[in-house]
Formats: sequence, C-alpha cells, structure tokens
Amino acid sequence: MLKIEHVRKNYDTFSLDCSLEVPQGCVTGLIGQNGAGKTTTFKALLGLISIDGGSIQIFDKNLQEFQVQDKQKLGVVLSDSGFSGYLTVDDIIPVLTHLYDSFDQSFFLQHLQKFGLPRGKKIREFSTGMKAKLKVLAAISHNPRLLILDEPTAGLDVVARDELLDMLRTFMEQDEQRSILISSHISSDLETMCDDLYMIHEGRIILHEDTDVLLSDYALLKVNEEQYRRLDTQYLLCSRKESYGYSCLTNQKQFYLENYPEIAVEKGSIDNVVTMMIRGEKL
Repeated sequence: MLKIEHVRKNYDTFSLDCSLEVPQGCVTGLIGQNGAGKTTTFKALLGLISIDGGSIQIFDKNLQEFQVQDKQKLGVVLSDSGFSGYLTVDDIIPVLTHLYDSFDQSFFLQHLQKFGLPRGKKIREFSTGMKAKLKVLAAISHNPRLLILDEPTAGLDVVARDELLDMLRTFMEQDEQRSILISSHISSDLETMCDDLYMIHEGRIILHEDTDVLLSDYALLKVNEEQYRRLDTQYLLCSRKESYGYSCLTNQKQFYLENYPEIAVEKGSIDNVVTMMIRGEKL
C-alpha cells in the first residue's frame, strides 16, 4: 500500500532518513517526541516538500508518477492544516464535491449530525474537538484506500479522542483493503488502534514492532546493583541508571520471569519503550 525507503531531507538543524511500510488492511503507527520527524515524513510522502534522496511508493506507483485519480484514493489530515475558519460546513460541502469524484455527501451529512457538528456555524467558532472530527470526517467521506493522519487526536479531551478513534475503527472495519498511517505522541491511542508501530527519534527509525508483541513480550526489569551484575544481558535492549539501581528494557519478558524470579518485572507499554529507547543506554 505504502513503502518509503531511506527518504532523506536535510535542514540546517535536522536531518531525516526514514524507511517504513504500511501493508494493505493494516493500521501502522508512527510514534515519537515532538520534533522527531513525524510531520516531515508525512509531508515528504505526500510530495509537499522536496526530498534529498530515497524512494516513495504508494499503491505500487512511484510518487512522481501519481496522477489526479491516484490522489483521490488518499485521505489526509495534517496537524498544521485545516479549513479556513471563515467558512461554514455548508461552504465546504461543494468544495469536497468538486474535489472528489466519490465524495459521499449523504455519509458526510449523516456523520455531521452524529458528531454534533453544526452546518451553519463558522469553523473558527468550533471547539478543538469539533475541528478535529470535521477534518477526519472530510478525509474519510470520499472512500479513500489509504488514510494518512498526522497527530489527529492532539489537543483533544478523552471523550473527543474516543469518538474520533471509533470513527477510524469503523472506517477500517468497512473494507479490508483500506490502510491507515497514523502518527501520535499519545501512546494509548496507538495501543488500541495499530497493528504495528514504528518509533522515530531525531529523524531515524529506532524500532519497528508488532503492537501485540510489544505489549506482550517487552518489559521493564527493575534491579539493584548486585542483581544487575548477575543479569544475563543478551536479551536486554538498553538500560538506565536509577537511584535504586537500574531499569532495563527487554523484548524477552518470559526469559527473565523464568530465570530471575527474584527481580521485579513490569509489563511493557509504549510509553516505557519510548522512554527507554530514547533515554536509556544501548547494550
């Protein structure tokens, strides 16, 4: 569905070198701190910025070969873009109708009502959650095959995030050939949505893992100095010095549960993995 290989973009204070793949029928997450390179990656794969090297393929076509009909198969939400605040929803309906041959106006209107989005109110008067839901609704209302979502839940409260994520789950359930690439720094969103996760840091992918594997096999070991010296380190990814001793990240939780019953083993989470991969010392 989407494949980018060593896409490079160089700025004065930042450089990107990113490779990732989104298979058909999957939700792939891109996670990282603000400034890690998520938005730069999205803009590169959409052709919004020039790249300094690498290749981008969407629907088995190079990005340079993309035609208007290919772009109609994409649904896009970028964190730093949206509709003009001076427009109403009624104003943007004819715009979407002319932009997308397959725009489903009845679907759009039905979900406007479902999400409580007023048609005659100027978008600048919408809450943050209402604006986010409108952007995602517009992106899915023309039956795209691939959704590209950059931080779609940023700034939303818990209820608004849940409603938006439900919208995306329904979108995927309706057609097994659809795919989503979604970025977020809110780990709980990705834990429940994504089939696999890429972690980006300082413009580089530092981890790629199936979400189920990350949540089941990864763990934090909490050990004192003596336990750390006796620890078999072959299955440790990184460690971090703490006041009590060390925190160690492993992707082989069961090995340490069986062979070191005396040490504390905490279930892995995306937050734990992110923190350790960025702040821990590689082994």
